[in-house]
Amino acid sequence: MTHLQAGLSPETLEKARLELNENPDTLHQDIQEVRDMVITRPDIGFLRTDDAFILRFLRARKFNHFEAFRLLAQYFEYRQQNLDMFKNFKATDPGIKQGLKDGFPGVLSNLDHFGRKILVLFAANWDQSRYTLVDILRAILLSLEAMIEDPELQVNGFVLIIDWSNFTFKQASKLTPSMLRLAIEGLQDSFPARFGGIHFVNQPWYIHALYTVIRPFLKEKTRKRIFLHGNNLNSLHQLIHPEILPSEFGGMLPPYDMGTWARTLLDHEYDDENEYSVDSYTMPAKLDMEKDLSPKNMKRSQSVVDPGVLKHNDKNEDDNTQQPLLSLD
Repeated sequence: MTHLQAGLSPETLEKARLELNENPDTLHQDIQEVRDMVITRPDIGFLRTDDAFILRFLRARKFNHFEAFRLLAQYFEYRQQNLDMFKNFKATDPGIKQGLKDGFPGVLSNLDHFGRKILVLFAANWDQSRYTLVDILRAILLSLEAMIEDPELQVNGFVLIIDWSNFTFKQASKLTPSMLRLAIEGLQDSFPARFGGIHFVNQPWYIHALYTVIRPFLKEKTRKRIFLHGNNLNSLHQLIHPEILPSEFGGMLPPYDMGTWARTLLDHEYDDENEYSVDSYTMPAKLDMEKDLSPKNMKRSQSVVDPGVLKHNDKNEDDNTQQPLLSLD
């Protein structure tokens, strides 16, 4: 084991070897082969090419050197092509901050049984008068930047659950093709994270209709890991155990406090409206994502159910249960 693998548990080391083709004996050579490709793209400003940074791209692409470099290039190219998105790219930016405080995203403290971090979004919480969908995307990307520092998550990856309860048709009309494409490019094609699945719950018919819009932008692999559960939380629990889920998802834990992850990123600035200047590419070196944070100004989704009480699917939902539409890996 090299120093680059020092943050991995024995179980995760074995997983990296078996699933990602990670070999400690050739790790530095693998990294250097990707770094050597940088000169082939003089049109891109590669702001980081250190070993630890390149390693996350190799892990995201199972140590395929060419694919890892392509992802690395797309990571910086996406930022160059969308400069406005990454101005003031920090948790205290007003739009990002408000999105974070409304739970965009939420991050559960418990990992799933595969060691993956679970992100949750309660779509109806979006306050269109205070921040945009681009702000939400920025908040998600910023959060992933912080969490991907953890080598365990580089190997094990993430799961996303989106609760569409009470998400109105008016709100859905803001999900334009250009906005959806921006999100897909930012997450599917330009970020070194392994997404094990995206789960939709309580989605209305017009969310199903979005599939026809996003399909042209999806990879074949990508179409296999969004699962539309409707209001059948039993099917969700077959993939994510209810013991680690809040009551909004029929889980055994209390309702999710929307400010939990925001307080983790913002710390003492959570209630401070004054902005301060930091380098826009500086990320927290390490976040204590498991620390005990007391509920404050708790917001609840309208889909809250009592712990352990499961919703049952309607007949017309049966055809959509666990229907795969989208995945990011």
